[in-house]
Amino acid sequence: MREQAPLALQPILNAFPVQNGFDYGTAAAPSLAEFTKSYSTPSRIDSTTIRLDKVITPKVSLFFRFGDTPSYTDTRLLSTVTKFSSNTQTYTLGSSIQITNAVASETRIGYSRNDATTAASMDNFGGASPVNLADLTGVGSYANPAPTFLMEFSGIGLSALSLTAGGNKSRQWNIVETVSMLSGHHQLKFGLNYRRIKGISIDPGVVAEGVFSSPDSVLNNSMDELYIAKYVNVSPIFNDIALFAQDEWKLTPKVVLSLGLRWEVNPPPTDAHGNDAYTLLGSIYDPSSLTLAPQGTPLWKTSWYNFAPRLGVAWVARTRAGWETVIRTGGGVFYDTNNQQAAQAFNGVGSFAYQLYFGVPFPITSEQLEFSPSATPPYTSSTAYAFPTHLQAPYTLQWNVSLEQAIARNQTVTLSYVGANGRRLSGEQELSLASLNPNFGTVVYLQGGLTSNYQALQAKFQRTLSHGLQGIASYTWSHAIDFGSDYEALPFTRGNADFDLRQNLSGGLSWDLPTVAGSQVKGMLLNGWGLDGRVSARTGFPITLQGNLIVDPATGNTYYGNVDLLSGEQIYLHGSQYPGGRALNPAAFQLPSNPDNPGTAPRNFARGFGAAQVNLAARREFHLHDQLALQFRAETFNILNHPNFGYVDPYLTDVLFGQATKMLNQSLGTVAPQYQQGGPRSMQFALKFLF
Repeated sequence: MREQAPLALQPILNAFPVQNGFDYGTAAAPSLAEFTKSYSTPSRIDSTTIRLDKVITPKVSLFFRFGDTPSYTDTRLLSTVTKFSSNTQTYTLGSSIQITNAVASETRIGYSRNDATTAASMDNFGGASPVNLADLTGVGSYANPAPTFLMEFSGIGLSALSLTAGGNKSRQWNIVETVSMLSGHHQLKFGLNYRRIKGISIDPGVVAEGVFSSPDSVLNNSMDELYIAKYVNVSPIFNDIALFAQDEWKLTPKVVLSLGLRWEVNPPPTDAHGNDAYTLLGSIYDPSSLTLAPQGTPLWKTSWYNFAPRLGVAWVARTRAGWETVIRTGGGVFYDTNNQQAAQAFNGVGSFAYQLYFGVPFPITSEQLEFSPSATPPYTSSTAYAFPTHLQAPYTLQWNVSLEQAIARNQTVTLSYVGANGRRLSGEQELSLASLNPNFGTVVYLQGGLTSNYQALQAKFQRTLSHGLQGIASYTWSHAIDFGSDYEALPFTRGNADFDLRQNLSGGLSWDLPTVAGSQVKGMLLNGWGLDGRVSARTGFPITLQGNLIVDPATGNTYYGNVDLLSGEQIYLHGSQYPGGRALNPAAFQLPSNPDNPGTAPRNFARGFGAAQVNLAARREFHLHDQLALQFRAETFNILNHPNFGYVDPYLTDVLFGQATKMLNQSLGTVAPQYQQGGPRSMQFALKFLF
């Protein structure tokens, strides 16, 4: 295909790695061969913390904490390497004041800043010939351009060169004040929690994505779709305020009652520079009545009645030494915010604009780039966001009951049931209104009233330190159900949640090895050692199956519908020819004949791979002088080198549908083994001075 393509596209095609696998083309068609090659990408994280403590008087103390955590991680997509860099700094100032013998005050003032950037470049991976993709596509004159050249061929798969650019910054203040009081059998707490978050977007100067849906489109240099977008940088500010009161009431020597009430206020966000997000006036059910609200109109009216009561009871049912029994139960209301949904509106009218072209060639012309974000009607080159005037905060009803049983002096077993029901959850839905209101093309409105449900049974065994040995093991069986869609144009469907994890087992063991008698040299070498082990195992997360590739005629965005499930076919195939020994059976599914059909396959019913890993560490502390010591630690992650498979290709039209294409650590975006699981065996050594 490289040599057969027009001259304008040949440099771009040569920037792809040279194919080395099975060819899906024919003698009469261009080469469509696979490319497969292993690679490694570097990552790094450094963390520095400082803590200062000062006792002013016996009743007044202060502390200050500082943390600095720069990090970066590289990811590769064919011959493009994207570097994600982040630097997080935290500052915390706190005080503890004993006002009287019965009254104490604790104050915490925190500030954090995070700067994250994304930058991409091209290299000669796999025999590729790197090029300036921005110049070749016609957007090289813009600062931080983000061009994409994408080929999506039905029955074969997707291949793309994409250079992302941009980033974001966040600045957060957090103030917490708590006053504690003792009064008889009551331990009272009253407090305030204030949080202010400022986000700063650093959007690319222009986003340009050209999509070729067939080999003929490439050979004719005719894009099936060209999507161009421009942004205005925004800085939304979110303010969250909460007041709370709590009473720990010792009813009897065996019964403690915990009562709490929290009041939360979450006003809609505004922009730091007056570039507030727009909302709509009128009824979404009467599109002809919709108009753009004046800038500065709140996205919704602030709700002042978000009261969250909470109740807990602890009962010591048996006090026999070594066989104590404690029963706990409780429940409460926990509010969330609509901040995430509100943030979407800052990429709407006035801050974002796009243009769509069909059947046009690369490179992009200056005429096609002649547009910019605007709040002047009609608003058909942007997305408008509509919020209910009296938007209510979503909340969760949570409850639990547990039984904790002591077994002899040093062991306990805890059995628990945990439940949570989400209420008034928000979801985004999309309408195309061009035929009903000429001022609007696409409107995304917030639909409330969605629900979720989580149920879990938990068991935990814990052994406190005795004879140098302590450990903990826990097992959870759970089921999470909610409504969700991968794209606003899809209907909400009740089913397994994306994070539905049925079974999870974890355990930890710490053993201080016994002292060995003998000579002083022997003791220096063999004594003081300890071993720490951790094991984790879980079942797989759901796979969201993707069917027809659908182009939204209003926005040009592409998304995938569901698939049909065929009866009489086994869902999974097993064999050594599949990564991990298992794959979804393509014959069990088919594309709906009507792309708008939601498909008959239940949402998130198919499962990916589970994960299991054992980590082991050896430690030794050497006493050097007085209060000076040296601590040595050697850690091995995934000591058994057990392979954990991750991402499973969910696209039915891909030739690798249903097969694992990445290991777990690559699917999750590994920074380092101690922060992420699923990679190959690795080791880490550390020396720490204690003084």
